[in-house]
This record gives sequence, structure tokens and C-alpha cells, in this order.
Amino acid sequence: MSAGALGGGDLDLVAALQIAPRASMQVLAAALGVSTGTVSRRMARLRERHGVRIVGQVPWWLGGATPHHVWISTAPGSTNQVAAAVAELDEAQFVATTTGRADVFCILHPTRRADAADLLTRTLPSIPGIVGTHSEPGLHRFASGSSWRIERLGAERERQLFEHRHGPLPAAPVPFGEEEREVAGVLQRDGRASAADVARELGKSASTAYRLTQSLLDRGLVQPRVEIEPALLGYPLEAVVSLATSASTMRDTATALATHPSARYVTTVAGTSSVIHQGVFQHDDDLARFLTDDLGRHPGITAFEVSVVLRVLTRYWTPDRGG
Repeated sequence: MSAGALGGGDLDLVAALQIAPRASMQVLAAALGVSTGTVSRRMARLRERHGVRIVGQVPWWLGGATPHHVWISTAPGSTNQVAAAVAELDEAQFVATTTGRADVFCILHPTRRADAADLLTRTLPSIPGIVGTHSEPGLHRFASGSSWRIERLGAERERQLFEHRHGPLPAAPVPFGEEEREVAGVLQRDGRASAADVARELGKSASTAYRLTQSLLDRGLVQPRVEIEPALLGYPLEAVVSLATSASTMRDTATALATHPSARYVTTVAGTSSVIHQGVFQHDDDLARFLTDDLGRHPGITAFEVSVVLRVLTRYWTPDRGG
């Protein structure tokens, strides 16, 4: 556990929320063996002191666009200013300063596919201090923040919580009505928003808000997830590994890496890379073993580059507060 990691009770609550982000205070209290008051106080402390949030992850194809993974080279002395400017973009889903391949790594997700060209060829290059960019659009996401979690609770408590988990993400795009898009927008900002919250914000009846909210969650069209700085959970080291693979092993490699304990985000991409693995680690030795032992088990990997994260400015569109 790192020096800045949370205490045991808070870690247990985060672990429970990672499984069932929308579970009621009563359900969480029963699974953790504490009072609802204790859960409420811990929840408030996590939110107020550490910026912990429950967000709603929506499918890439909701707006017809996929995210672009961008490595940015900056002029000497301008890295922090460039990263801050990129983080101000509406499309900025993840922004961090890094070592290795580039000075800044970011994930930019335009609302519409048609907006990507202007974002990459005009908006981004116009930021002072940027001297070069390399971008690779995502193809298919194999792991994300909604699937990564810490193991603390044991099989029985996990079983109790899984009964209150949202549905799995559909394997392929499905029809998405305008009302559903509106509700998804509310849940994206607050993954624990109740049907009453949705009704108030959108001016809908309680019954309509409940029907739409439950439909989105049950069908997995919104994936509630805990957004928290990994260092608070004892994982202070974060790295973005860009892998080149043979064409025939690209999908198998991504599928296998998505099950690795470090995998916070895994996607296939179109570019000089084939797969991007964004992982979190407890120690430098853990990253070293991942690069030498775990990647070494996949004969289809022909090369890789590592960008170690120095400072995260934005996670899932919200400024990161760290620990």
C-alpha cells in the first residue's frame, strides 16, 4: 500500500462500489457489515476529500464517434501549460503528462465522427507549445474503468453485491432513442442519480424517468463506475503501453490483456500501434514483470512503447484531484 492510500474501511467501500456502483446505502452496509450511517459518512468523505465520483460510462457508438488517443510533443518548458489547455477541451476524456513516447498523452472523444478532423487538424495544433502530435482512433474497447477493481471483499460479500449490479454492455450497437440519450447524459455526470433526480433535471414524469433509467441500466447502455485516483487504492504507478502486434493476433492479444489485474483500459486502435494497454501498478517491479513476463507470453507482440504517467489532469472529463 502506498503512503497516500486510503484506510481499510474506505477501501472496502470503494471495492463494494466498484461491483455495485448504484447499490443503496442499506445494501452496501449489509455487505460490509457496518451501519448505514458509517457508509454515508465514508461516502461523503471519499467525495469531499478525495474527489471520488460515480459516473456513467456510455458506449462509444452513442454519438457515432470513437475516441482518439493522442501523443503530444511540446516545446521545452511548455508541457504543463499544454496539458492544462488540452484538459480544457470539451472532448478531453483523459489528459496526463507522461515520460517516454511523448510529453502529454490524452484521449479525445468528439461528440460526432465529423468533428474529429477539425479537432485533430485545427483545434489541437493551434494550442501554443505543441510541436507535434500522433493520433490513433479506437476500434474496440476490451476493458475500461467499469471493469477494473480491487480484490478485498471475499466471494460471499461479492455475491451479495453482484445481485445489484447493472447489466453487461451489449456486444453490438443497438437503437438509442432521443429520450434515452437525454437520460444517459444525466447518468453520465452522476452514475448514482435516481429516477427522481432524472425527472427533475429533464422535466419528465416520475414514471417515465424510472422506466428510461432502468432500461438503460438493465440493458447495460449506461455502465456506472467509480472514478478514483488509483494511488488512493495503493496503485501509484500508471503507464500507457502501446503495442504492435501481427494482424492475426491483435484481437486475441487485447482480449488476454483485458483480464490482466493491471488493466484499467484496453483497446485496439488503428495506427502504428495495434493495442493500447493503460495499466496501474503497485511498484516499479510490477511494471517490469508486466513488460517482460506478461507481454512475453504473447508471441504476436512485435514491439511496444511505454509512457509512464507523471500527472493526471483529467479522468473521464472531470479534473482529477488525486489524493
